[in-house]
Amino acid sequence: MTDTSSAIVQRIWNYCNVLRDDGVSYGDYLEQLTYLLFLKMDDERASVGLPTKIPAAYNWQSLKALEGDELDKHYREILASLGGEVGIIGVIFRKAQNRIQD
Repeated sequence: MTDTSSAIVQRIWNYCNVLRDDGVSYGDYLEQLTYLLFLKMDDERASVGLPTKIPAAYNWQSLKALEGDELDKHYREILASLGGEVGIIGVIFRKAQNRIQD
């Protein structure tokens, strides 16, 4: 594993520890991390010119500038909207919900 990969894995585990300490179940935070990683990976691909099937209104960049309630609201909108997409994106996000509560 490269240094970059190790750093990413460590960062993810740190987030998992925070969520677990806040009483979020393993299944719930794993599901949310999967959705977020998918969006981030799509952003990485798009940054090198590869095609994306994520609409701009719901991509990783649309999350970056938001905080607090606005971020939570937009993230829930992303999950619902992408779940309604046709094709593989709709399949991946079908029935997606943010189960992490304040």
